[in-house]
Amino acid sequence: MVVCGDDGLAHRLAAELRGVYREQVTLVVPPSGRRVRQPVVGRARAASAALLDMVNAAVNRTGNGDPGAAERELEATEPTEDVLADAGVERATALALVYDDDETNIRAALTARRLNPRLRLVLRLYNRRLGQHIEELLDQSAALATGGGPGSGSGSTTVLSDADTAAPALAATALVGTSKIVETDGILLRAVERNPPRPGEVADPGLCTLALLSATSNDPAGADGSEDSGEHGPQLLPDSAAVEAATGRGTVALEQVSYSGPPLPAGRAGVPAFSELFSRRLRWSLAGLAACVVALAVALMVVTGDHPLHATYVTLLDLFSINEPAHNDDVGRQILQLLSGFVGLLLLPVLLAAVLEALGTFRTASALRKPPRGLGGHVVLLGLGKIGTRVLTRLREMDIPVVCVEADPEARGMATARRLRVPVVLGDVTQEGVLEAAKIHRAHSLLALTSVDTTNLEAVLYARSVRSRLRVVLRLYDDDFATAVYRTLRAAHPRALTRSRSVTHLAAPSFAGAMMGRQILGAIPVERRVLLFAAVGVAGHPQLEGKTVGEAFRAGAWRVLALEVSDGVSDGERAGGAGSEGARESRLVWELPSTYVLRGSDRVVLAATRRGLAELLGRRARQGTDA
Repeated sequence: MVVCGDDGLAHRLAAELRGVYREQVTLVVPPSGRRVRQPVVGRARAASAALLDMVNAAVNRTGNGDPGAAERELEATEPTEDVLADAGVERATALALVYDDDETNIRAALTARRLNPRLRLVLRLYNRRLGQHIEELLDQSAALATGGGPGSGSGSTTVLSDADTAAPALAATALVGTSKIVETDGILLRAVERNPPRPGEVADPGLCTLALLSATSNDPAGADGSEDSGEHGPQLLPDSAAVEAATGRGTVALEQVSYSGPPLPAGRAGVPAFSELFSRRLRWSLAGLAACVVALAVALMVVTGDHPLHATYVTLLDLFSINEPAHNDDVGRQILQLLSGFVGLLLLPVLLAAVLEALGTFRTASALRKPPRGLGGHVVLLGLGKIGTRVLTRLREMDIPVVCVEADPEARGMATARRLRVPVVLGDVTQEGVLEAAKIHRAHSLLALTSVDTTNLEAVLYARSVRSRLRVVLRLYDDDFATAVYRTLRAAHPRALTRSRSVTHLAAPSFAGAMMGRQILGAIPVERRVLLFAAVGVAGHPQLEGKTVGEAFRAGAWRVLALEVSDGVSDGERAGGAGSEGARESRLVWELPSTYVLRGSDRVVLAATRRGLAELLGRRARQGTDA
């Protein structure tokens, strides 16, 4: 395996491949003086290096590794053809290009595909539309170079985005009743944390129980992201006996949600809604003048006995001062004409104000909005970089009110904020008054997603001083730092929800699974550990093929959740062994009976730990089988 990158994701991915999948990895990184270092990452990288050294020593002692292809680290400014050749791309099984720049990854992918057409490529691209075209291009190039077609065993290409992988979990943590979500083929799954059941109470397991939380709520064991977190840490994928025996421990249950996201507000395309066209004070003024006109028309109808339409017409003529003076009419008619003229004088400045406000609204439709008065129950999002932009889009798709805070007026997410008409506060979050401008004292939650750990921590601490029970989510890279922050905040504010998330920690399992040829659908964090959701073909896996769903379940390792079937085939026919012919659209069937026997032609969705997925799927490429 070859991993090329210039930030923390490359190191985390290399550690994932070595420590979990026991793969031999060549890591290509820029020279020490040119690396783009994540803030406060020294301990995490040192821990990863120590883990890799232990794995390498174990491989050399047991003789399972290839001494001529020992793990190594190369330093290169750019992944040129010579650098890739030196890294062994021509002999490698998979190559991950996880540079922060899309152009660098694309250029290196084209070069690597020419050097090794059968190479499995994994690219990190932020531009999703471009990623789809690049994936098709590289797959077609591999098929032509190897003389085969799709599915002939030629090199495959997978385009992933760390921002898209981490955004659902980060956005969901800020929502009420939703801590973790994962999307599978348009279906939204929600992992809900449930409090320990009371004596005699039966907890609702939902679709299944994914995990038992830490024994002590203020001691997040396993916060370092390791798979072995001790007896007090979270227990992933427990069996029914473990769930029944657990006392005083919360659970994480999986639920299926039919929610697909409401449409965005009418102002999305840059055209403001009618309620935003005029200010509230102006709307009340117009309503008051309309009421006066109606009252004058009714009074004129009573005094003169005219038809309602004619009385309204005469009132409007008097209002705009284009009617004949009522010299010869009675006193009542003259008084009403004077009142109508006075109301007309009041109408002129109101109409002028309406025109000016409408013009101003249209002129500022593409400008940044300010948080409206009286806003409350919203999410304050700090940082509009790659991660913040994706999280902002997710929140708006779910119609969650958001106020963004960004120091750089040229940040990547500014255009998205304008398009979605999201209020933005420009300023350094560490400066006094910036969070107040974002209405932090009335906010529901705070998402601190800047690229600097200390900035996120400072913002959270200040926000908690303003509102002690505010729900906060921090983006922290360093695991030791995140553990210390989590424990301290939970101890200081036991009634407030606190979560720390690492983008590389959430994204690395998906990238590693793609390098192994797995279709990773998503990841759900449990404290600082991760549960993976993968689509797996049953054929070739003795732990699954020929076994029932109940027999295929291994506690703490993996669990079958759903079966992929084709439309037009009933569930009964599928369970009875009836096959389907022809190409049909597939769908997922949940709540499978434990007695259903998995066949080689089946494809299932399962939840697994990282080590469990590695053990279940293994490295089948060495046996000549495409995993």
